[in-house]
Amino acid sequence: MGTSAVSGISGLSALRGQLGRGLFTRVAGPDGPRNRARIHETPGPRWFEPERPIRRVHGDASMFIGGLSALLLQSLHPLAMAAVAAHSGYRGDPWGRLQRTSTFLATTTYGTAEHARQACEQVRSVHERIQGFTVDGDEYHAADPHLLGWVHAAEIDSFLRAHQRYGTNPLSDDGCDGYIADTARIATELGVPDPPRNRAELAELFASYQPELRATAQAREAARFLLLNPPVPLAVRLPYGVLAANAVSLLPSWAARALRLPRLPVVDEWCVRPMGSAVTSAVRWVMAPSRPTTTSTTSTTSTTSTTG
Repeated sequence: MGTSAVSGISGLSALRGQLGRGLFTRVAGPDGPRNRARIHETPGPRWFEPERPIRRVHGDASMFIGGLSALLLQSLHPLAMAAVAAHSGYRGDPWGRLQRTSTFLATTTYGTAEHARQACEQVRSVHERIQGFTVDGDEYHAADPHLLGWVHAAEIDSFLRAHQRYGTNPLSDDGCDGYIADTARIATELGVPDPPRNRAELAELFASYQPELRATAQAREAARFLLLNPPVPLAVRLPYGVLAANAVSLLPSWAARALRLPRLPVVDEWCVRPMGSAVTSAVRWVMAPSRPTTTSTTSTTSTTSTTG
């Protein structure tokens, strides 16, 4: 191999490392390296063995799309959206919120059982303090088991949809059920009563929530913030826009209609989805150099959800 070829490969590797470190710092925060070491290097039993589906789903770059889609879907419950608008700081400190959530997901998926339990206890403690009233005067409490059930259902449905469409190795039918069963362990620790454990139960749960769902002004405002005015540097607006468009494409059609988000099937199929696959692959490539052997692309950089 010639000197120029070696130099080119070296330069490409250096660029990939620089981009990967930048993305990791953005999503995992300044404490990311220390948290990653604690999560993956602390000895002890884990909730999930290496071959479990939850590790595959939460370790794939498709989580970036799944997380955005989860936020949009979760916003359709007026009580959940009111709690997020009043207490989450998603507008004032979106990166801090993302970093806390990514650490929670990584800890519960890959960390020791002790650390996973501690993370869930911390989230439950935060939920206990979050309560108030919607603009219509309805009372909400983040620790309400029924409300937690919706947040969980919307989250795992979005993560699984994203993985099956954009993941490098989509799950089999049994694997999909296995993923939902895995996440039930975490949901139970967070206070969700009898969480779904397979796709049939998840579909049944979704149907039960439908009468309660609607797009409030707060939900539409959150969608505009996430899709049109994201807190990202100008240089990455284009790839973020592709991820955001695919998050909308991933939504159930009724959810997109409720949020008044445009969906054109032909454009989705021939433009939005291929571009989403390309950007997801690029993220996967960028993050590859910095991942430990026991993790995947987003194990400590999983994307947003309202549980964090």
